[in-house]
Amino acid sequence: MKRIANLVFQNTLESLLTRTCLFGVMATASLFASTLIFTGKAHAQTPVVNNNEIVSYAQAVLAMEPSRQQAFGEIKKLIGGREIPQIVCNDPKSINNLPQKARNIAVNYCNRSQQIVEENGLSIERFNKITVEIQNDNNLKRQIYNTLIRLQKKS
Repeated sequence: MKRIANLVFQNTLESLLTRTCLFGVMATASLFASTLIFTGKAHAQTPVVNNNEIVSYAQAVLAMEPSRQQAFGEIKKLIGGREIPQIVCNDPKSINNLPQKARNIAVNYCNRSQQIVEENGLSIERFNKITVEIQNDNNLKRQIYNTLIRLQKKS
């Protein structure tokens, strides 16, 4: 009887061990494969910014700056001594937190900025992607900085 019990228990143990190892191998393989897939997608989504876009971006930033300073000054007067919150055009919460008159100024600035961006050959989505990419890519940041300086020297 001991032999039969040992055979049954041993078969069950071997089967369990085999299934556990197989499950571990499959889990590891799927984790490895998903890492490769996500890494591939991340690289494919990295925007490549060409020279024309760098110039367009810099021109848009320069064209927006006087409007930005004016809007900032007007909002500062309305808010008084309080700290001016960060205003992000594509974040409605940042605009909705402002008093009504300041909100109107911010919305007008954002609408004007969108128009300036489009007049310089970029979509708002592309402009925003480049803005995000600048924060992550020092080489791109340097290229745009140099382009801004070059454009300012011309005018």
